[in-house]
Amino acid sequence: MNPITPNPLLGVFLHGIGASFAATCYTPQKQVKRWSWQTYWLTQASFCWFLLPIIGAMLTIPQLLEVLREAPRDAMLKSFLLGAAYGIGGTAFGISIRYIGFSLTYSIAVGLSSVLGTLIPPMVHGTLGATLSKPGAGWIIAGIVVGTSGIACTGLAGWLKELDLASQQKQGEFNLTKGLLLSLLAGVLSAVYGFALDAGEPIADVASAHGAGMWRGNVVYIFSNTGAFITTAIYCLYLHRKHRTLGELIELPAGTEKASLPVNWAMAIVTGLFWYGQFFFYNLGHVRLGEYKFTSWAIHMIMLVLLSNLVGVALREWRACRRVTHAAISLALAILIGAVLLLTCGNYRGNEAAKAAAAGQPETSK
Repeated sequence: MNPITPNPLLGVFLHGIGASFAATCYTPQKQVKRWSWQTYWLTQASFCWFLLPIIGAMLTIPQLLEVLREAPRDAMLKSFLLGAAYGIGGTAFGISIRYIGFSLTYSIAVGLSSVLGTLIPPMVHGTLGATLSKPGAGWIIAGIVVGTSGIACTGLAGWLKELDLASQQKQGEFNLTKGLLLSLLAGVLSAVYGFALDAGEPIADVASAHGAGMWRGNVVYIFSNTGAFITTAIYCLYLHRKHRTLGELIELPAGTEKASLPVNWAMAIVTGLFWYGQFFFYNLGHVRLGEYKFTSWAIHMIMLVLLSNLVGVALREWRACRRVTHAAISLALAILIGAVLLLTCGNYRGNEAAKAAAAGQPETSK
């Protein structure tokens, strides 16, 4: 086995790279023309949730076939099924946006996912109390609370932005009840992805025994991401059958909008590559957090919201908004930055205390 030396500062940095991929993965979609949503979504999902996890594992896991033969079957099944539930959550997220808009859906679903996906796995294992009694735990708790508040503030700012930019336009399919129920479902099932990775830890342990080192988590994605792909593909194929759009994959439908089939394919592949990039760097950051590995999900979610909104600001998506809206997004971003700093500090203090204890020195305070 190749033990990995904890380095929380590097771990948070790598989580930031993964979150930056997640924050920008939808950008290529703007260049996709004359494809239905289900055509684009199925294409990019085929790469990010099916092909790339397999390729990534083949390139980074030594003796992959041996690992798969030795890994516990129940861990494979649990990770796959929990990943399938995550795929349902992603679909619910997309439908919720139709009813209550991107900002409210994002703040409710991602905020809920951040809390549940972080706290429930150690609660299920019965380790949460012991973990939060260690040095640095106070910073961790504060970071989770502040981060959740920051995500809620970005939701408020986004809602104000939508009001500012709505002008005289129609409300479309706005339905608060349906949207809230779907966003709550999306938040709960999106958090399940953290459980899928946790359920796959016995598989990663086998990979470590074969020398996978810091790449150990890549083998779990074969099961967790394939589960998400299956449920997503079922829904997309249902829409294809309903609207007779599957042929778009090989021939663009008629239309006046200028479009290119190779460009559409390229943009969908780039989307899939970026989306897989978040998983790839999530694993690299996770294995370096040390005492508080369970905070990986919160760090990833908070940085995802932070960076996606910073990208929006950089692209001047907020330029036509009122001053109160600018103030709201500025406050939200400041809160999210504070949350990342708190979580980083908590992880650092926890790691330093663990090193001191291993060296026979007294632990520092929380």
